[in-house]
Amino acid sequence: MLDSLPVVARVEGLIEQLYRERYIGFRNALAPVVGGRDAAHDVVQEAFARALRDARKLREEESLPAWVWRIAWRIAVRERGRQNDDELPDDLTILDEGRDPALAAAVRSLPPKRRMVLFLRYYADFSYREISEAVGISEGTVAATLSQAHAALLDELMCKEVAP
Repeated sequence: MLDSLPVVARVEGLIEQLYRERYIGFRNALAPVVGGRDAAHDVVQEAFARALRDARKLREEESLPAWVWRIAWRIAVRERGRQNDDELPDDLTILDEGRDPALAAAVRSLPPKRRMVLFLRYYADFSYREISEAVGISEGTVAATLSQAHAALLDELMCKEVAP
């Protein structure tokens, strides 16, 4: 037990550092899920508090951002009253409809896994490795999924005669 104390203290320090560096990304990524930045702030606070409480549960081979993201995602999805936390809800708009309705509609038309990978890459600023661990797919599948999402978005926008 005493041997694990320095490890836990180190993990807690890394969690605090992650909070300082990525709080805004987590909050902004979760805001559309929970209905706004204030609610997302509460979700992120709760997620990091749980991560600190459960620091011993982080496995050495796990990515810390992906682990904390899974905690935050589960909290956010439950805030919406949903039970399935494996994908983005169908009614979730991750883009501001008013700024670019065509792009928002194109993103909404993507299959759930592609939307989730796109969401984590461009809204949560996750690396391919972090997405891989957060979603439970290989890094190669992350790359392929992003490529497929980009192609589908381009096709959708071109069909609507919107310049890419």
